[in-house]
Amino acid sequence: MVLDEINAELVACRRCARLVAWREEVARAKRRAYRDWDYWGKPVPGFGDPHGRVLVVGLAPGAHGSNRTGRMFTGDASGDFLYPALYRAGFASRPRSLSSEDDLTLHNLYITAVCRCAPPDNKPARVEMLNCRPYLQAEIDLLRPRVFVALGRIAFDNLLELLEIEDPAVRFAHAAVYPLSGGRTLIGSYHPSRQNTQTGRLTAAVFDRVWELVKANLPE
Repeated sequence: MVLDEINAELVACRRCARLVAWREEVARAKRRAYRDWDYWGKPVPGFGDPHGRVLVVGLAPGAHGSNRTGRMFTGDASGDFLYPALYRAGFASRPRSLSSEDDLTLHNLYITAVCRCAPPDNKPARVEMLNCRPYLQAEIDLLRPRVFVALGRIAFDNLLELLEIEDPAVRFAHAAVYPLSGGRTLIGSYHPSRQNTQTGRLTAAVFDRVWELVKANLPE
């Protein structure tokens, strides 16, 4: 299976009735600031370099962010913080992601998420994340990343389950680096949500440290 096949199956997914209803209602009602937008309103596929050795895993699309634009971390504050950091680190061709139709490209990095549909209150249920897990598994099997970056504790814990890591010493912490089998590495990071960035828990300098660690752990 290739990425196009994974994404075609993903975009047609209707496994979670609650999420289907929510994402489509948001797309119909829209936010006043985006009333002229044609919302995506479907599961959001991964985005980036299909040969990337870095896999960035977030939680879920934002209702008026990725659920509107159709691109991971695009159209909301989280993406406005993430993409400049990727640009500074040399992984992105530009510091802003505006829509799925702009000319932004990612180098050696692919962005995905645990849950592909926008959930109410940004809180997917566990069964919804499990329903989405085969898509993430398929991406990992195809991309064979060398470095995993988990944005937030939920993404981190889901990766531990998916990668079958049961070591109690491997626990979520910002900028924590864990060697895995097969020459792979897992790195934890605070999620670039407004809750973290506006409170100062995650600053640009603190976030840049994560991407420095990513580059340091990539094979030559």
